[in-house]
Amino acid sequence: MGLRQSCGRTGSRFDNAAADSFWALLMEKIGTRTWPDRATARTEVLAFIETFYNRRGLRKHRVFGCLTPAETRQRHQQDLAA
Repeated sequence: MGLRQSCGRTGSRFDNAAADSFWALLMEKIGTRTWPDRATARTEVLAFIETFYNRRGLRKHRVFGCLTPAETRQRHQQDLAA
């Protein structure tokens, strides 16, 4: 399915910090719900990611200039194009 086992390098405790933070936030907002089917679960989780996590930047961080994840991605793409 094209999945990767880890979000970072082996042995680096800092690489998985962003992923751990994301999963903690997802669990906090969605909790341990059960859905009637996989399609509904997928739709709701993706809606959370797009609506709340990427656009509202629930965990904006000063290290990243207090940008949302979507703004950070856009800035990175502009830097690559330059």
